[in-house]
Amino acid sequence: MTTTLPAPRAATATRPPAGRARRGAPLRDVGTMARREARRSLRSVDGLITAFVLPVMIMSVFVVIFGGAISGGSGDYIDYVVPGVLVMCLGMNSATAATGVAQDMTSGTIDRFKTLPIFSSSALWGHVIASVVRNLASVVVVLLVAVAYGFGPGADLGEWLGFVAFAVLSVLTFTWISVTLGLVLSVEASMSVNMIFLFVPYLSSGFVEVSTMPDWLHGFAENQPFTPIIESVRGLLMGAPDAGTILTGCAWLVGFLAVSIVVGGVLYRRRTAR
Repeated sequence: MTTTLPAPRAATATRPPAGRARRGAPLRDVGTMARREARRSLRSVDGLITAFVLPVMIMSVFVVIFGGAISGGSGDYIDYVVPGVLVMCLGMNSATAATGVAQDMTSGTIDRFKTLPIFSSSALWGHVIASVVRNLASVVVVLLVAVAYGFGPGADLGEWLGFVAFAVLSVLTFTWISVTLGLVLSVEASMSVNMIFLFVPYLSSGFVEVSTMPDWLHGFAENQPFTPIIESVRGLLMGAPDAGTILTGCAWLVGFLAVSIVVGGVLYRRRTAR
């Protein structure tokens, strides 16, 4: 008697659901775009100078050349001015994202990205993430040079962590402002965005006490965003943070960040839908 065995079932490949296949894809897309921007930054001599050399030069001018005259020779001015220089340089370095975005929008790069199955806003977030990494590296260089000049931060571990978190929030905000402007400006015009972060901090408490300014400037200098932002950085680095000042600085940053993300997202969708 012959027993007929059932034919073996053909092996069927298990295919994950479409939704699961794309799970985590936005993060991978953003990471890919961030690496692209990082490589472009490393190949740009101008970008490296802006990120690492210019901040040290600005700080050296204030500490070495102007410091003695402003402080009266006491040597305490470096502890006062370094936070202002840090915030200014975070803004200036973040502003380079405006030019990067403007170049992508006008060179056809974004049009090529539109043909790929990637997260739609990954190109913008790539600029932002690369900016955060570049700025944090720049902060380390500036702080090391500042310590060599005699800067003496009094922060403990918690205050250092608070400073890093505040710096990241600042860079996110400054970069998203720059990205949004880069969506509407030409490449040439986008290069002037760093003027915002170069000059407006001078009209704050970043470099001199507000009380030493002309009376008609006091109102603006005391109530503009850079004053609480710089005072927050100063308090955290010197080990004397003020909760009210930090909350005010965070409120300005979070407000600008939220508006920039929303406006930038709308502008990007409109520009790429053409």
